[in-house]
Order: sequence, then C-alpha cells, then structure tokens
Amino acid sequence: MAQRLIVVGGDAAGMAAASQARRRRDRRDLEIVAFERGHFTSYSACGIPYWISGLVPDRDQLIARDPETFRTDFDIDVRLRHEVTGIDLDRREVVARDLAGGGEVRERFDTLMYATGAVPIKPDWAHTDAGGVFGIQTLNDGAALRDWLEAEPKPRRAVVVGGGYIGVEMAEALIQRGLTVTLVEKAAQPMSTVDEDMAELVVGAMRGLGITVRAGLSVTGLEQRDGRVSAVVTAEGPIPTDVVVLGLGVRPNVALAEAAGIPLGPSGAIRVDRRMRVPGVEDVWAAGDCVECLHRVSGMPVHIPLGTHANKQGRVAGINIGGGYATFAGVIGTAVTKVCELEVGRTGLRERDAAAAGFEFVSVISESTSRAGYYPGARPMTVKLLAEKPSGRLLGAQIVGWSEAAKRIDTLAVALWNGMTVDDMTALDLGYAPPYAPVWDPVLIAARKAVDALAALGR
Repeated sequence: MAQRLIVVGGDAAGMAAASQARRRRDRRDLEIVAFERGHFTSYSACGIPYWISGLVPDRDQLIARDPETFRTDFDIDVRLRHEVTGIDLDRREVVARDLAGGGEVRERFDTLMYATGAVPIKPDWAHTDAGGVFGIQTLNDGAALRDWLEAEPKPRRAVVVGGGYIGVEMAEALIQRGLTVTLVEKAAQPMSTVDEDMAELVVGAMRGLGITVRAGLSVTGLEQRDGRVSAVVTAEGPIPTDVVVLGLGVRPNVALAEAAGIPLGPSGAIRVDRRMRVPGVEDVWAAGDCVECLHRVSGMPVHIPLGTHANKQGRVAGINIGGGYATFAGVIGTAVTKVCELEVGRTGLRERDAAAAGFEFVSVISESTSRAGYYPGARPMTVKLLAEKPSGRLLGAQIVGWSEAAKRIDTLAVALWNGMTVDDMTALDLGYAPPYAPVWDPVLIAARKAVDALAALGR
C-alpha cells in the first residue's frame, strides 16, 4: 500500500515540496494530496502590485504552475477551494471543508507537509462592510482591487495604510494609475526594513513622485458614505479617500498548528530543524512563511516571510520526504524593492538588530554613482555598511539609488553569507566599465570607508 503525503497549502512552499517528493517517488510508492483553500496554486504574490499598476497586463502571467499541471505532470491530487480546518496527529488525519461544494472530508496521512504561509495583519478598525477597503495577499485580492479601480465612478484618491514593502509598492502602483495617493505609517519612517537614515531617502523620493507620506500617525477608524469608504480616521483628523489598501504586514499562519500541538518557536512561527522537520513530531514537515529559521549573522531564530525562502525551504522538505537529503542553511534577510525608479536593497542586520544581538559595530554611509561620473545616465547611490568591532566582519548592508543599485546588494549578501570582513571586501575583483560602474564600485568605496572607521577607533 502506498504511503500518503498530505500537503496543507498549495502555494510556493507546499507545491515545491510536493513536486520534489514526486520526482523521487512514484504514485505506487507515494500518494500526494494537496489542499488549497484558494483558487490558484504556485503564483507570485510579490507580482500583484505590478499587475495592479498595469505593468503586468495579465493575471495568469503571475501563475508559475496551474493545478492541472500538477495533476497531469506530477500526479498530485490538487484540491482547490478546500480549507483544512483540523489536524489530528494521533489519528493521522486532516479535516477539510469544501468551500465550493459544501461538506467536509477527512483524509488520512502518513506524512504531513504544513505550508499554510502567512496571514495579513488586520486591525479591528479594518473589519468593515464598507466597499473600497482591500488587503493584498492573494490573486483574488488583487482582482477585487483592480475591479474597484476600473468601476464607475472611478476612484480618484487612495490611502495606503502601512509603509513596508507591500505598502510602498502599492503606493507606486496607485500613483502610476493616476490616483492621488497618501501613505500613512505609524512608525517614524516607512520602510522599517532599513535604518531610518536610509528610509529618509526613500521618503524623499516618494514625495518627489507626488505621494503624500504621513509618518508617525496611527489609523483609528474608517468613515463611509453610501456603503463606500469615504475617509481614513487618524488622531490628526480624517483623510478623505475613495479606496484604502492595507499594507500592515503579515504574521505566520499557525492557528492549525497550535491547535494540533505542533510546537512554535520564540518568533511565533513553527520551529523546524535544518531539514525542515518539526522536532518531536513524527513525519511532520513545515516550510514557507509559517516557519522560523536561523539568521546566519545574529544566530537567532527569525520569521522573515519571503518567497525566495519559501521556495527553497519547500524544495528541501520535498527532497527529504522523497528519501533524499537536503538542508536549509538559514537566512540573512536579503530583499530588494523599488519606488518607481528608486531602488532599495538590504541584507543582514540593521543597527537595531545588531544592537539587540549584542554586537559592537561601526556604521558608515558612502555616496557614489552607479556608473562613471562622466558617463551618461550616472545616478547617485548611497551605501550603508555595518561592521563588527574590532574584527571588521560585515554585519549588514543597505543600498538606496536610482539605477543599478538594488542588485548590487547581492555582492554584499555573498560577502555577508561567507563571513567576509570589510577589509577582505576592498580587494574584491568586481567588474568595471564606465557604463556599469566607476573605477571604484560603490560597494568597494563603502568597504574602504568602513575600514577607515575601524582604523580610527584603534588610534
């Protein structure tokens, strides 16, 4: 009798695990059933803002593999619109509700893959029956917002609540659609994924694009008129609007895990080992935005929900479930985004992360250009590095610039991953030609400045 793998969650991590397990074991040996409460499998949620803006014209361009591909090419029983409502580890079964046809199904498992992802943070004031209030978590969310933006009367004003990646990217998308956009962030600056001095550069660029940024301001409620949202209520008064987009971040979707007795880690996400197994629970694996992992620099468990991590973790879990051997080596938090032409990249620790982890460090900021200064199109670039005292080991990096900036963070991520010092980095043999970089690349200039800062401490 074939063993049975049940996958809870049909997006990046879950379907990566299912497909990798299938590559190693055929149906006679392993039956795979994947439950997904939504309408799609394996799609790019990160691409939704660019579909909203119109840069990506077709929703289906965001779908990497549709359910039928998994059914026919991978022999995986994908059950869309089935929401798992319970996991019984003693009886080795899951309970799922058929959201389309009604009723309930129970399925046994020998192995369980938990890949429920994350759920958006939604404060009490955002629970409303007023039209025009949207989260951006799924393709259905994106479709609902697009329909609202294209319906008559067309919205003219938008408020984005939250200044993280999704908030900033949605502000860009809406301004590109011709709306007047206000971004509200309760913290002192949007883009808390970088330090405040670097976030100031992002805010300046956003304001230059015509986005109104209201930082240090909390939303307390909504006003509506004729069943539609009409204003966002704040301590400084209402902000009139025709549409509200929530970009308040996410939390790990672990309600089912907690109820089943699957252990959580200190971050509030599911604790897993390097092979993506749940310790102490036989034949249960987890991956994606619902799990925590090791930060390679701080050495601390962290929850960093990114599609890059989810795909890698799912692949690792699937290889192991299929009888192979693979490990997930941890994360350093590398991420990039943009606000129209402005590019933002970060990796490793911010100043507050480094302080919380107990490091003593120097931080430096250097200004350079993306290309040779005389070459047409050269634009300013700001690089920030954190280096440990006195070793000089790189702890973190951030980049803000107008062109060729974001992907330079990858050079710094490789240096960070491999434990390089800023002194080591000054000797990196990076490519040079006037159309692509100055003689001293911005990465090298920043490394030299960090070396000088460390040397000054020793004098």
